Amino acid sequence: MTSAVTIPRHGGTGESTAVAARARQVVKAYGTGETRVVALDSVDVDIARGRFTAIMGPSGSGKSTLMHCLAGLDTVTSGEIFLDDTEITGLKDKKLTQLRRDRIGFIFQAFNLLPTLNALENITLPMDIAGRKPDADWLRRVVDTVGLSERLKHRPNQLSGGQQQRVAVARALAARPEIIFGDEPTGNLDSRAGAEVLGFLRQSVDELGQTIVMVTHDPVAASYADRVLYLADGRIVDEMERPTAEAVLDRMKDFDARGRTS
Repeated sequence: MTSAVTIPRHGGTGESTAVAARARQVVKAYGTGETRVVALDSVDVDIARGRFTAIMGPSGSGKSTLMHCLAGLDTVTSGEIFLDDTEITGLKDKKLTQLRRDRIGFIFQAFNLLPTLNALENITLPMDIAGRKPDADWLRRVVDTVGLSERLKHRPNQLSGGQQQRVAVARALAARPEIIFGDEPTGNLDSRAGAEVLGFLRQSVDELGQTIVMVTHDPVAASYADRVLYLADGRIVDEMERPTAEAVLDRMKDFDARGRTS
């Protein structure tokens, strides 16, 4: 396993050993017979509560599939997935929809903001739909954390790309979910805006105790995490604690080299 240079993490619950989500012998396959493709191959993984986990791997390794299954956005062929102590693999559609709404937050590469609503309205929209009143103190803290206090009345077309993604981050945080999943959340941003958003995600873990799982291909993005999981051919083949961008890049180069020689 490639060693990583230790970098300090401050505040939050970065050393927590409690498990927010877990997968047990999870298989995800598409097709049958000769056309069967196994995207996840007997995956076992624990996602630690109050920590920032990045998932990486070559194209087609199963990293997005794993995140979608952990988040209840995709079904599994076999195996079990738990959110805290709730097995989500056996839930009916209605219960699963309710669980995703009430206990899980999502940040995607596309900002998914409604253009007719201002920033504050976009942030509180999921709670409004669920008929839940936001916790005013928590909402204020989230808005301050992501630096949007002066932009709440602005609509998406009045915000930069980085500001729009900060709204999406605040929307995910505002409902106080047990876990937030991000699928390439900085993929549409330039390096400066991406660094801002990643900094806010890091801050939400350190200062707000949030649990975050992020799929990324970017070693710099992965360096903001506490732990990096590496997938190849549908299996978790390695992990790295306290990653740096250099150590992650070296590890990914190892994958590329193996791919060329296999």
